[in-house]
Amino acid sequence: MELTELTLRELQRMLADKKVSSAELTRAFLARIAEADARVNAYVTVCEDQALAAAAEADRRIAAGEAGPLTGIPVALKDIFNTEGVRTTCASKILDNYVAPYDATAWARLKQSGAVLLGKLNMDEFAMGSSNENSAYGPTRNPWNPETVPGGSSGGSAACVAARMAAAALGTDTGGSIRQPASHCGVVGLKPTYGRVSRYGVIAYASSLDQVGPVARDVEDCAAMLQAVAGHDPADSTSVDTPVPDYLESLREGVKGLRIGQPKEYFIEGLDPDVKAAVEGAIAVYRSLGAEFVEVSLPHTDYAVACYYLIATAEASSNLARYDGVRYGERVDEGGGLIDMYNRSRAAGFGDEVKRRIMLGTYALSSGYYDAYYLKAQKVRTLVRQDFLDAFAKVDVLLTPVAPTPAFNIGEKTGDPLQMYLSDIFTIPVNLAGTCGMSLPCGLSAGGLPVGLQLVGKPFGEADILRAGHAFEQATVWHEKKADI
Repeated sequence: MELTELTLRELQRMLADKKVSSAELTRAFLARIAEADARVNAYVTVCEDQALAAAAEADRRIAAGEAGPLTGIPVALKDIFNTEGVRTTCASKILDNYVAPYDATAWARLKQSGAVLLGKLNMDEFAMGSSNENSAYGPTRNPWNPETVPGGSSGGSAACVAARMAAAALGTDTGGSIRQPASHCGVVGLKPTYGRVSRYGVIAYASSLDQVGPVARDVEDCAAMLQAVAGHDPADSTSVDTPVPDYLESLREGVKGLRIGQPKEYFIEGLDPDVKAAVEGAIAVYRSLGAEFVEVSLPHTDYAVACYYLIATAEASSNLARYDGVRYGERVDEGGGLIDMYNRSRAAGFGDEVKRRIMLGTYALSSGYYDAYYLKAQKVRTLVRQDFLDAFAKVDVLLTPVAPTPAFNIGEKTGDPLQMYLSDIFTIPVNLAGTCGMSLPCGLSAGGLPVGLQLVGKPFGEADILRAGHAFEQATVWHEKKADI
């Protein structure tokens, strides 16, 4: 039996029954990383010594009867979470040697639960991208076909879980950065409601959109990870103080009588035929389980991508101002004076996509254009959110595709940023609305690549989409398919 093939929940039961130790599990995953990561490039940093030490401590806690929910489980983190004693690069040359002096709250909660950190995962630089090709450490490859992208920006998190190089992972989702790579890699990814999980200690891209969430093998594992990290954090002023349900318990409720909304704007001409067929197959499964479908409308969907790229780039231009070679970041030669040092440090440290978004955002916020662009985008965002609230007055959850196509080839869209931005056309509105969404596998394309289904819930309705996703998994086998790598 390959330990790395087991789900997080199966590993939890084996640890509780003392059929395996955390040290054995950790060594198995480290061996799998050594075997497979040269073909995937999911890891930026593997912290073997720290992982083995944490596993030994986990085994001590289990023997002493002091185990937490995730004690001894090997996990990995997108390299955007600050981790005390382990470098945090955000996949950027400007932070190549940065070691944070503290833990992000999400990681601190996993650590308190007893999880073992295997390492930090590749991503698009500062979470800017839809393909994981914008990393200073090279692109991550999709384990299902290494010639294709894993999606972005949490492509390392999705590829790592798909290639069995961690039991589960954390990512961040600003416009679909958990759900789109989860769809392309055939795993489950959940973006919680904004405010459900603390962003404290997570390097900011677009502060009003970023949200931390789990990537896992199946919905039950996803629920276990969310349970560990969700909840109010006084260190994050945007964290919401509202009770956290028992997500694992909610999985048992089934979908009989559930009212599922089908937004007509998401089933558009141009949708890849394989994606369309897989999602329609999923709808048929839900009907057979007793769910009721209702056509709904989200009329401002067409404006969401433009609105998102104005707001996100504006916030990015502000957030990334701190990387100037003085407060944060690598510093180049100071010979030309202070301003010259700023300019050359940022020019050398940031990649092309980051520079593009900083310039777009700076322009949108500049005097004379703020009202025309940024302020108007915020007004449109309000309309997008109201669309979702109106739909949720009629239905319990929404069902949509995750991405217009399966994973595309590496390099296919790098020369056309607008085409790349459209990869997130079905996920971006959920971030603008601030509600929750989840991607889970629902089929394979003719080329053998995974296709994902998106379930969108009401604000703080994570339990609804988890139980709907779990019911689908119990009736299908798509989540059991795995990459041959």
